Amino acid sequence: MSSTALGLDGSTSDSESEPKLPLNQFYPYIRCALCCGFLIDATTITECLHTFCKSCIVKHFFYSTRCPTCSIVVHQTQPLYNIRPDRQLQDIVYKMVPILEELEREQICKFYKERGLTVPKPVAVSPQGPVVLRRQKKNDSCLPSVFAIPPELDVSLLLEFVGAEEGICNYKPLERRYVRVSGEATIRHVELFIRKKMELSPTCQVDVVCGDHLLDQYQSLKDVQNSVGEEALQDGLLVLHFGLVLPSQP
Repeated sequence: MSSTALGLDGSTSDSESEPKLPLNQFYPYIRCALCCGFLIDATTITECLHTFCKSCIVKHFFYSTRCPTCSIVVHQTQPLYNIRPDRQLQDIVYKMVPILEELEREQICKFYKERGLTVPKPVAVSPQGPVVLRRQKKNDSCLPSVFAIPPELDVSLLLEFVGAEEGICNYKPLERRYVRVSGEATIRHVELFIRKKMELSPTCQVDVVCGDHLLDQYQSLKDVQNSVGEEALQDGLLVLHFGLVLPSQP
């Protein structure tokens, strides 16, 4: 018969501790297959349940609609619709690698400080204790998130490139098609964003269309959304199609 030891709470337990497994045995479950680092903002593809860092899988979907692990087509045109945050797995990763959460917080602070931005306040942590933890779970939805989107960024855009006129070349693909901006921003702001990201020549003209309407540079996004109506929206996103053309000759 094995001997037992009395715990501080009066319970008994085997004197022989449970065997401990090395962390690297869990690597297939807690590391991202794209960056090979521990999962940060663990995000799961709903079609196949493979999980990656959020930033890694979003970047991957700029170039492919397939899962990096099993190659299943996640979605023919909008793979980002089929991913979901896996907070439970992320909690497990942070518990298994205790220093990871603090390192990630330091990286976030460095990112904001280097750009002269206000560093978001960390989520408040309640004192330890079983009763406090149960209360905290109820109010989790009320806690501020480090990645909370400011309320003034109230319009979500989907920028769809429809092509370039013959004679226009040497432009980069638009990697960031999903953008969240203020409704007060104008089509001119959208054009400038596209020009910068695609590194367009000044001689190239950007035509922006919503539905069947060719948009004026000085129209605000809120005005566009209100005037075009439901025709302009796709799953809550304001869809703008744009093409590259040469200016008309006088």
